[in-house]
Amino acid sequence: MSVIKQLLLALVLLLVGLVGAAVLVPAARPFADRIGLSAPLERIGLISPVAEADAALPQGGGKAAGAIAVVATEPVAEQMNDEVVSVGSARAIRSVAVSSEVTGRLRTLHIASGDFVQEGAPLAELDDEAARIALDRANVVLADAQATASRLAALQATGASAGTAVQEADLALKTAELEQRDAAFTLSQFHLTAPVSGWVGIWSADIGDQVSQNTELTRIEDRSTLIVDFRVPERVVQYLKVGDQVSASPLADPSATLTGTVKALDNRVDEASRTLRVQAEIENRADAYRPGMAFRISVAIAGESHPAVDPLAIQWGSDGPYVWLVRDGKAAREPIRILQRNATSVIVDLAAQPGDLVVSEGVQALRPGAAVEVSSASANTAPKS
Repeated sequence: MSVIKQLLLALVLLLVGLVGAAVLVPAARPFADRIGLSAPLERIGLISPVAEADAALPQGGGKAAGAIAVVATEPVAEQMNDEVVSVGSARAIRSVAVSSEVTGRLRTLHIASGDFVQEGAPLAELDDEAARIALDRANVVLADAQATASRLAALQATGASAGTAVQEADLALKTAELEQRDAAFTLSQFHLTAPVSGWVGIWSADIGDQVSQNTELTRIEDRSTLIVDFRVPERVVQYLKVGDQVSASPLADPSATLTGTVKALDNRVDEASRTLRVQAEIENRADAYRPGMAFRISVAIAGESHPAVDPLAIQWGSDGPYVWLVRDGKAAREPIRILQRNATSVIVDLAAQPGDLVVSEGVQALRPGAAVEVSSASANTAPKS
């Protein structure tokens, strides 16, 4: 029981001390306001209302009567920085499947899997003996048609040949020319060349194998630049544009960071996922990465501008964060909503009026309506953007 009595006595003494400080020491008024002690004491007449208390504060030091010295700055507008992170798959900037347009037996292979080839370089040859015979036959027919047409043209000049015979010879000559071109084209299809410059994939046929028409033999890819497809939420679509910089890290090597740019934006948002498809172009100069790899893509988005304040200016109450403003020489408490924290400032949603200053030092002594004198040091304390 003695312990309980001592605790009760200590609480009574603490309460008496708080009441005494609130009544006798004006500087303790802000603390009494914060713990809810001022209102009951005002109602029973032990302390004066705020306006009277301000008049009772001591004067001196060149300040206005009862003015509280603070450091305050005008809020600076800063852009919010948002970061969108997504994962996408890479593909080569150019990728072409190599296949044969004709059926034949593989006779010669000029490259190996993994080689780099230039566009038009020979890759392989199929057995083309039948195609060569067809071309030789077409050449013979063409030569005969040319001779016949020349002979009939000479006879027509002397009147010994009819015009219809000359026309038929010309038609046969043109037909022979077309057949010769067709045979030459068919022969060329037995010789496979690189459609683009790039690296050759694994070749799927060996010498002597029968190659079927339109069977994919390999794939040539130009992976000097990778294209990564990824998606962003619809809320950032209005801030994205072609040419924006992106940061990419392969999931297989998160420590590596590559830079790239936005190459293309899709023309519509997917209704199911509410996302937009975006393509980024990433340089693969060291040839360290391959198409098909997964990349973590990060895009920095510059959002709307909002007031930025010094972190020291933000106070917390039972109803959330707030700041003290200097408005017309008086202190005003204004609730805020924190939007983003930066290294040297905090971007907030603040209903500030033109000419308002945000207090960063001296907030402990402030209360609504108190006279305020802004220190000259405030000019050097504006938050840096």
